[in-house]
Amino acid sequence: MDAANVRRAFRLITQKAGNGEKRTPRELRPSFVSIMNDSGAPLESIADLCGHSSTAVPEEVYRHQL
Repeated sequence: MDAANVRRAFRLITQKAGNGEKRTPRELRPSFVSIMNDSGAPLESIADLCGHSSTAVPEEVYRHQL
């Protein structure tokens, strides 16, 4: 899917869930990293799944304790 189709599909999902139309898929990244981290996934795997070449960004920016 191209970016416009992803955003359109995501907008339909958030509308049906009652979360409005202003949400973006990018807002899910910090939650994804936190959930993966709390589930015990290795930081290297999380960084790879997020498209980062090192663990620095997920570790310092995205990872939050739930």
